[in-house]
Amino acid sequence: MKHMIVILLLSSLLGPKWIHADEGMWLVHLIGPKTYANMQKRGLTLSKDQLYAINKSSLKDAIAIFGGGCTSEMVSSQGLLFTNHHCGYDAIASASSLEHNYLKDGFWAKSKDQEIPCPGLSVQFLIKIEDVTAAVKEKLKEWPAKQYASKLPGILMEMQNTAQNGTEFEVRISSFFKGNQFLQFTYLRYKDVRLVGTPPENIGKFGGDTDNWEWPRHTGDFSIFRVYTTPDGKASEYNASNIPFVPKHVLPVSLKGYKDGDYAMIYGYPGSTNRYETSYGVQLKTDIENPTLVSLRDARLKFMYNEMVKDPKVKIQLASSYAGIANYWKFFDGESKQLIKHKVFEKKQSEEEKFKIWAKDKREYDSLFNKMEDVYRDWRPYSKSQVFFREGIMGSPLISFAAGLKSMDLALSNPKTTEAEKENIRKQVLGGYERFINAENIASDKNILAYMLKQYVYEIEGKQTPGSFYQMLKSTYGPLQDEETYRRFVKNVFEQTMLLNKETFTGWISKPDTAALHKDPAYKTARIFLDNYQQSVEPYFKTFNAANFALNHLYQKGILEQKKGQEYYPDANFTMRISYGNVKSYSPKDAVKYSEVCTTRGILEKYKPGDYEFDAPSKLIDLIQKRDFGIYADSKHKDVVVSFITTNDITGGNSGSPVLNAKGELIGLAFDGNYEALSHKIAFDADLNRTICLDVRYLLFVVDKLGGATNIIQELQLKN
Repeated sequence: MKHMIVILLLSSLLGPKWIHADEGMWLVHLIGPKTYANMQKRGLTLSKDQLYAINKSSLKDAIAIFGGGCTSEMVSSQGLLFTNHHCGYDAIASASSLEHNYLKDGFWAKSKDQEIPCPGLSVQFLIKIEDVTAAVKEKLKEWPAKQYASKLPGILMEMQNTAQNGTEFEVRISSFFKGNQFLQFTYLRYKDVRLVGTPPENIGKFGGDTDNWEWPRHTGDFSIFRVYTTPDGKASEYNASNIPFVPKHVLPVSLKGYKDGDYAMIYGYPGSTNRYETSYGVQLKTDIENPTLVSLRDARLKFMYNEMVKDPKVKIQLASSYAGIANYWKFFDGESKQLIKHKVFEKKQSEEEKFKIWAKDKREYDSLFNKMEDVYRDWRPYSKSQVFFREGIMGSPLISFAAGLKSMDLALSNPKTTEAEKENIRKQVLGGYERFINAENIASDKNILAYMLKQYVYEIEGKQTPGSFYQMLKSTYGPLQDEETYRRFVKNVFEQTMLLNKETFTGWISKPDTAALHKDPAYKTARIFLDNYQQSVEPYFKTFNAANFALNHLYQKGILEQKKGQEYYPDANFTMRISYGNVKSYSPKDAVKYSEVCTTRGILEKYKPGDYEFDAPSKLIDLIQKRDFGIYADSKHKDVVVSFITTNDITGGNSGSPVLNAKGELIGLAFDGNYEALSHKIAFDADLNRTICLDVRYLLFVVDKLGGATNIIQELQLKN
């Protein structure tokens, strides 16, 4: 679950509407009286100041952004934090080797000096939120609405830099309601984060892709880290003399459990939703965007998997990348099916008809939807090509890295580029190269590129493909319908490129020469497709994006007028939110009812020794069979509850979020949603939506009984 800042600034947000059941990702500082009263009616016992306060400790101070796209929570006064296993996966994989395979075997630091530094990993705490709408709109006044999409990132970046320059803080301004409101978020980032504990992968990913987005679920999806500061409490990079961070608020950990219907609240950083997408956007997604993305990711995963099962070293190398690709491969497949099943396109059309009736005497909204229809009609012929370029051609790690060298190429060719600027670019490229070369698996990448090159020419409209490239391919390597043609070409690229020879590339980058770069077959291939995309597709996307943003900005403005006085929540855009609901069983179809919990009994039922997805540590199986549960057994079920479901409204970015009871005590970690409600980014289903959560007692059971890390347990504030 990763996020690009520019996308976040422009992410579309939900317009106000009648709130059903537990729908809503509420901004922590703007919870209205009706919403708060509803939270209390559901069972909440905390005051609004206990939920969020600037000048004193509150729950928001225990919540942190983990890495670039997850949530974590502070659980001890010594800087200990919990998050999901899949959130810590990259750090765990980076720390692993064949000799110390922490992915396979797990890891438990029995003392602080055994904890493993995680270079590049950081956590961020929210300091304050300010409304800067008036200031942003003042800067936008000089531009027509059709230029908002292109001008807004620069305006926000300038304001952010002004606000944070000379301070220790980072500032990000986020757009709400399609550019109708802007909030400024101030964060403090801590960069010394160390791995404390992780279960073996066959606990942390138990069920694999088969169980992903599914209920029942028996995945121990957690990892444990610690944040460090300088001795005087300042944020800093890793230093052996640093000391554990002392958070402003620590979450107590509940051993009491819950029952079906109990209050549940989730804090975190949901990544993105678009609940007020138009019918035109829904149709494009289900017709073209999602099916294309799913088919391309399916191919990439197949080629990667074929190499991972051959060699444990390759599995470690590709593990993080594979997990990220697979996660949203299944999501987008399920999203399309659920959008169609629940007739979301038709429901959006109905909402738009109601808006037309409301706006019929308001000239500002004349022909709004006719214009939207025209904009989507003009873009539709190019949309598949865009997905194919990003997920297909750029799905090859080699070509993706090579394409990134274009900016360096242009800078080196520009006589105005200073030596200092060149040196800075060179360092950035070197840093990216280290990450690329360490993750590059040549065997799978060859197959990916060969497949994508062949599919591209047969699935993309001719004028949008680089015709001269395929003419060269045909004349030099063979018929375009023959797979061997592409294999021969790819073999030559991989054998001749300097990008796969670390010594040659580092020698070149020390004194970069554009002539040598232009001769490199990987760079030449990347430039052909990159330049073709930028010339034949990207201009149409920019036109579409600008017009679509302006029209939706107006549409959102109308919705704000139409629903004035109602309490509503904005769409997710990776800013801190609260969602509330209940622990709740559900019935997804006739004659089927799912319990609200899964126990270790289900692990035994799914267990397949040696299986890629359903293997489990023999010690865990032995503990379960002997019913050696200790204090972590649930009194009702006489077993350890592995996971549970709630009606909370979350999305990507909430991974690792704390699930809290009515007293603000930790009862679990959110880590997934259910398949029946995968349309949730666009349409919330009040009946079927469920959040899948790891029970904190299973986490503690694994740490204590399997890992023997009682030192971790002793740090926690346990509540019976």
